Amino acid sequence: MKYLKYLVLGIVFGITLTKAEIISWYRIYEMFKFQAFHMYGVIGSAVVLGIVITQIIKRTRMKTLSGEPIVISPKKFSIARYLIGGIIFGLGWAMTGACPGPMFILVGNGVFVILVAIASGLLGTYVYGRIKHKLPH
Repeated sequence: MKYLKYLVLGIVFGITLTKAEIISWYRIYEMFKFQAFHMYGVIGSAVVLGIVITQIIKRTRMKTLSGEPIVISPKKFSIARYLIGGIIFGLGWAMTGACPGPMFILVGNGVFVILVAIASGLLGTYVYGRIKHKLPH
């Protein structure tokens, strides 16, 4: 019962992304071929909204639902790190036709073949966790 609000929020998020065609392989294909603005508009809107909400959280000293203060720690910027990570993320997105969030929504929509990509992502995350101390950061 404690996590019901998160389940409901996830279902609403899934319905929203489905209706907005964000999980459509064709929409993602259009984006990577620079044939349509749809996905760029969605991503751009999300970035702007994220910036605005982050500033609101910082300036109003907002707290979590459980009353704890929200702390946004500064991140070390490294162009090579973000470039390499972005390329890997983009290649995975282009190959599977989905980014991590919508993958679970695709399962909910009956596209069970995406479970292979989810399992691969989980395996990659596990391997990274095991070897991250050996990697340059």
